[in-house]
Amino acid sequence: MTERQSLLADESAWPMLPAERTWGAARLTLTLATTAAATWCYLIGESVGSYLGFIKGGIALSAGCFIGMLLVLLAAGPACVRFGIDSVASTKPQFGTRGWIVPGVLQGVSIIGWNSLLIIFFAKSAVQLGVAVGLVGAAGRGPYLVPLLTSFACGVIFVALRRGASGVSLVSNILFAHVFVGLWMLYLLVSHRWPELIAARPALANPGRLWNYTTGVELGIGATLSWWPYIGAMIRMAPNGRTVVLPVMIGMCAPVPLLSLIGLAGVLVLKSSDPAEWLRTVGGPSYAIISLAFVTAANFGTTTAGIYASAIGLRNFRALQRRSWTTLLLITITPVALVGIFIPELFFARFGNFLALIGVSFAPLCGIQIVDYFVLRRRRIDIRAIYADQPGRPYTFWRGFNPAALAALAAGCSVYIGLLNPLSYRSSALYPYLTASLPAVAAAALVYFLAGLLVIRARRGGYAPEQEII
Repeated sequence: MTERQSLLADESAWPMLPAERTWGAARLTLTLATTAAATWCYLIGESVGSYLGFIKGGIALSAGCFIGMLLVLLAAGPACVRFGIDSVASTKPQFGTRGWIVPGVLQGVSIIGWNSLLIIFFAKSAVQLGVAVGLVGAAGRGPYLVPLLTSFACGVIFVALRRGASGVSLVSNILFAHVFVGLWMLYLLVSHRWPELIAARPALANPGRLWNYTTGVELGIGATLSWWPYIGAMIRMAPNGRTVVLPVMIGMCAPVPLLSLIGLAGVLVLKSSDPAEWLRTVGGPSYAIISLAFVTAANFGTTTAGIYASAIGLRNFRALQRRSWTTLLLITITPVALVGIFIPELFFARFGNFLALIGVSFAPLCGIQIVDYFVLRRRRIDIRAIYADQPGRPYTFWRGFNPAALAALAAGCSVYIGLLNPLSYRSSALYPYLTASLPAVAAAALVYFLAGLLVIRARRGGYAPEQEII
């Protein structure tokens, strides 16, 4: 295969051919690890540190992360790896040839939100780094440098992604070392402040110990469920499922709880999850400079992968299928740039609420995909029907929408919010025993299963006759 053919495959939402899927386990692990290691890990650790101590928080968060990653892998993984498609395309057998727009919008909004946060963090860290090394004076903290650096970062990402998935891999190869820098920072804090770390008490711990443990697990599940929008665009580059499972669990999942321990330890001992702030306390200005360089690099790599995944998702819209790759990149990057240039502080202030509302949807989405693929369809997918939206084709359902999926998604979201308000974190009496994400997954799966039986009886959705269960 020529380099030009490989590039065209990288930029397309069509199923990738076996010859085009050239990422081995090592390359996939490296890319996923670089993508996973970003500022959000500190924020996740800070949230867990509000309710649990270092050891208990680390165990609860790790358990939640692996549970969430398993759900994402079971939901989007089989179709994405088997046929070389992205996460959005994998939802068409469940939502329909028009209904897939619902998870498509969720993917786009979620990734744009995360990318906006990370790009702003990149710009702020770069400003702090400039001040620390003397390149930027006090005026550098003014209102113009962050927007300028945001524009610069978006420009560099745009240039890198002109190479498609190869650009993501190239950035990962350059920035992979920052994962080890993060582990070094964790070692410094733990080794210098271990007695204080063990004795520290979380500031917002609930009187009910079980509630605190459950919240630690819930935060871990939510953190890795947010990988659903990203995972398809990455693992479709691998040749088979055997190449994917271990890299996903080691490269995409494990770095999240590990690097979140930085924020968890920082907020417990020094009341700050910002590694630059507490490394200055531990090791002086030189350590703070290393930390700032680490944060800058980490956010850059993750944003590159996110923009690539979002651009691939846009290919599923018929109006954009024939648009140039440059156009898709501009459509994806422009909202991120506008947020970073015009409303960075406002976005920071409201980001938590925005992300919480978006994240509620990914748990039921996973439940829908899992029960459809493994139970109702029994692992049978018509790949041609995913890309055919003419009337009468298997996945057109009713005018392109599957009401079973929409009802299940609504049911799962309702169960989640009933158990845990994602804005106020007020919970029901059952939440400490169940979490919120797992019942949302189960509720969506159950509703989809029952409604799916009616869809099968109506002979819609491309289910084979022998798949009828009752």
